[in-house]
Amino acid sequence: QLQLVESGGGLVQSGGSLRLSCGASGFTLDGYAIGWFRQLPGKEREGVSCISRGGGNTNYADSVKGRFTISRDNAKNTAYLQMNSLKPEDTAVYYCQPGYFCSGSVAATIGDYWGQGTQVTVSS
Repeated sequence: QLQLVESGGGLVQSGGSLRLSCGASGFTLDGYAIGWFRQLPGKEREGVSCISRGGGNTNYADSVKGRFTISRDNAKNTAYLQMNSLKPEDTAVYYCQPGYFCSGSVAATIGDYWGQGTQVTVSS
C-alpha cells in the first residue's frame, strides 16, 4: 500500500529556509514524476513544483520560481523541496505526490494518496 510521508516543515522567519523531504513506503517513486503541492488555509490545494522521472526537467509555479528548488534521489526513494527566501504567504501545509507526468508545476497524480503533509509557517 502506497504511503507518502512528508517532513521538514516548521516555523521560520521571513527570509529563512527549509528543506522538505518526501518519502514513500510500499512504492517506488523512480518510475514517476513527483509533484509538491501546498494548501493554504481556506484555499484549494495548488501545485508548487514538479520534477520529471529522471530529474532532468523541473517546473515551478510563478510564486516560488527562483526561491524553491525541487530535486530527487531515486536511490533513496526520496524527493526534496528546498525553500529559500521564504515569505509569510508561503505558509501552508505541503504535500508530495507521484504523478504520471508534469503539467507545468502540477503533477498529474496517479491517485488519491495524500499523506498528512508537513506544516510550513513563515512569520513576518
